[in-house]
Amino acid sequence: MSTRPEVSLAQRKRQLVATELTEAALQLLALRGFDAVTVDEIATTAGVSKRTFFRYFASKEDVVVQFLADMGADMRAGLAARPAGERPSEALLHAVSVPLSLCGDHAERALPVVRLILRTPALLARFLEHEARWREELTEELGARLGLDPEAELYPRLAAGMAVAAFDTVLHHWSGDGEEAEDPTVLIGRAFAVLAPALDRETH
Repeated sequence: MSTRPEVSLAQRKRQLVATELTEAALQLLALRGFDAVTVDEIATTAGVSKRTFFRYFASKEDVVVQFLADMGADMRAGLAARPAGERPSEALLHAVSVPLSLCGDHAERALPVVRLILRTPALLARFLEHEARWREELTEELGARLGLDPEAELYPRLAAGMAVAAFDTVLHHWSGDGEEAEDPTVLIGRAFAVLAPALDRETH
């Protein structure tokens, strides 16, 4: 008898626990500040033991790092899914809009988390590390789409860098101290309206 259904069930259960831990951790950290929250409190809020927490994450910082890694994975998958003949500006806009759209759709939960990351020095440092990784991943994906070698051509890395810079700018603007945050997908559209003429010029 095949054990695949049981494996699938175990995987779904593990993903559910990881999601609940992530949600509990991010909301607690955003509400009270990174240094004020303990792993015990995160585990209690999520309804699991401290031992269970450490089966999923090495530290509370790791929860945030995984959140950032997921954002990068969404961007690369978003770019890979775009039609082959689409203009680079359109493809990159859609790619970086994937996590921004999720943020905008769940602003009441996402905005405090983004502010936490950008305003906590240790987490900001990890965020910047991930941004560098996202640039490399988008560079590779864009180079493959256009048939350009990033080691020989400037365009893929430059274009990916512009897209990530726009994403970063929008996050900072969205998470500012204004009374009402603008929709991040609207902001990224405005940013790409500025970038599109440069992104869509001859790539060779």
